[in-house]
Amino acid sequence: MIAVINFGGQYCHLIARKIRELGVKAEIFSHTISVQELKKLNPDGIILSGGPASVNQKDAPKMDLKILDLGIPVLGICYGMQLIAKGLNGTVDKGPSKEYGKSIISVKGKDPLLKGLKKEQVWLSHFDTVKKAPKNFVVSSSTKTCSISSMYSPSKKLFGLQFHPEVHHTPNGKKILSNFLKECKAKKDWNLSSAIKGIQKEIKQKTGKEKIIMGVSGGVDSLVASVLIHKTIPGQLFCVFIDNGLMRKNEKTYIESLYKKMKFRHFFSVNASEEFLSALKGVFDPEEKRKIIGHTFIEVFEKKAKELELKHGKISFLGQGTIYPDRIESAEPSKTTSKIKSHHNLTLPEKMSLKLVEPLREFYKDEVRELGKTLKIPQDALQRHPFPGPGLGVRVLGEVSREKLEILREVDFIFIDELKKNNFYSKTWQAFAALFPVKAVGVKGDEREYSFVVALRAVNSVDGMTADWTRIPDKLLEKISSRILNEVNGVSRVLYDISQKPPATIEFE
Repeated sequence: MIAVINFGGQYCHLIARKIRELGVKAEIFSHTISVQELKKLNPDGIILSGGPASVNQKDAPKMDLKILDLGIPVLGICYGMQLIAKGLNGTVDKGPSKEYGKSIISVKGKDPLLKGLKKEQVWLSHFDTVKKAPKNFVVSSSTKTCSISSMYSPSKKLFGLQFHPEVHHTPNGKKILSNFLKECKAKKDWNLSSAIKGIQKEIKQKTGKEKIIMGVSGGVDSLVASVLIHKTIPGQLFCVFIDNGLMRKNEKTYIESLYKKMKFRHFFSVNASEEFLSALKGVFDPEEKRKIIGHTFIEVFEKKAKELELKHGKISFLGQGTIYPDRIESAEPSKTTSKIKSHHNLTLPEKMSLKLVEPLREFYKDEVRELGKTLKIPQDALQRHPFPGPGLGVRVLGEVSREKLEILREVDFIFIDELKKNNFYSKTWQAFAALFPVKAVGVKGDEREYSFVVALRAVNSVDGMTADWTRIPDKLLEKISSRILNEVNGVSRVLYDISQKPPATIEFE
C-alpha cells in the first residue's frame, strides 16, 4: 500500500488514482497523521501531495518530520518537495517567475525516478521554489526558470518533484510514478473488478431494503452510477430525469430512449423548467447560480419522492453521479484545499431529508468510462462529452433567461453537429459553447446588428483535472462559425477559447 498524505492539493486524489492505475493499492490520509499511525499502517511508500499554501506561511499545513526517518521511500510532489526541503534545512522562497502549465525539464544525473528520461514535458503549478537543496541531496533536473525541478537523497530514498507526474499532461508521469513504486517494492494487488464488487457491497450495506431515487441527466456519470445501482438492487431504484430548462437540444427525447433501451424498471420524467428559471431570475454570480440549481434539484426530487412513496412505499436515499473532480473543485475532501467552484450536487440543503448514495465519488472520468464498459453500457452513451450538472445555467454567463438559453442551445447543437459530421467529436474530450453577457456590433444583410457574443471551447483531457485546448482545423472552425452566424438569430460574433486548465477551468463558470 502507498500512503498519500494530503496537503490540500487539487491533484491529491489524482495521485492515488494513478497509483491504483498502476495496480497498487493507495490510501489518502490527512497531513495531521502521526508517525506512529503511519508505522501501524506499514506502507510500502509515502507520497506527499501538492497544496495551495506556501511552506513559509505561519499557518501552512505541516507534518511530523519523523516520517522522513522511517526508512520508507518518500516522494514529495510540488508543495511536498518544498516541505521536504524546508524540513531538512534546505531553502524555499519565491521563484523568479510563477510556472503554470507546460514546461520542459532537463534531466541530469542518475535519479532512479527519472531513469531513461532527458528532456521531458511536464506540468507545473507553483510560485515558490526550492532555492537550495538539503545536504546530501542531488539535484536531478531543472527548467529555464526553476533551477531545482527535482532532487533526491540516494541514502535515504527521499525524492522531490516540483512538477506534477500524476497529471495527464506530464506524458511520462506514469513512468516516473512506476519507478517510485519499484523503489518501494510495492505489490500490485488493485484492480477495477474488485472495486466494483466493493461498491456493490457498500450499496447493499448502506441501503438494506430501502428505496433510492436517482437523478439522471444523460451524462456519463449519472448513467454509470444508475446502472451500477440498478444491477445491485434493481427493484429499489427509481430514476428521475428533471427537465430543468437548462438542457441541450433534444436531450429529453434522447434520455427517455436510452433508459427505455436499457430496461430500467422505474424511470420518470419531470418538467420543472418554470421552477428553475424563476429561481435563477436576477442572479448573476456563478456560485449563487450553482447553489440555486442544486437546491432546486433537491426540492424537485423530494417532491417527486413523496409522490412515488404514495404508490411504492418510503424512499430514503438520493442517488447521485458525483465523481472525484466534482468533490476536489468544491474543496470537499480536505479543509486545506482551495475551493475552485461549487458543484450543484455538493451544495445541498442542510435539512435535506434524503440520505446520499454516491457510488462513483472516489473515481475519475476515465475510470467511470472503464466501469461503464465493464457494466456493458452502450459505447455511444459512454463516449458522450461531459455535461455539467447545472447544465446551460453555467454556460450562459451572468443572468440566465429563456432567450439566451434558446440561442445557446442552437449554437451548441451546430458546434457538436459539425464536429460529428467531420469525424472530430471523438478527437476531443469535451466541446461546448458558452454565451457571454455582452453584445457586439455586427453586420447582416447590410444592416447593423447588435447581438450576443458566443465562445466555443474544446479541450483534451483524461480525468478533467488538467486540460489543453483542442487544435480544431481552421477550415472546420470557419464552417462552424459561418453556420452559427447565418443560422442563429441573436449572435453577432463567435470566439474560440485557447486557455489551458490550469490556470483556467474547463467550464466558464
